[in-house]
Amino acid sequence: MHAIEVKHLSKDFGMLQAVTDVSFTVDRGDVLGFLGPNGAGKSTAMKMVAGFLEPSAGT
Repeated sequence: MHAIEVKHLSKDFGMLQAVTDVSFTVDRGDVLGFLGPNGAGKSTAMKMVAGFLEPSAGT
């Protein structure tokens, strides 16, 4: 069983697709890093995983 499991996570802000179809798992003891350029959706994805922002699709 995974500590975190994200499946097909997406977030739209009107016509802007901030995060599109992101999936990953994190097991207990794993270290996860998100890398990407400014505006890639890293913070938006983490806010959805933490429950601060509701996704448009996915779990």
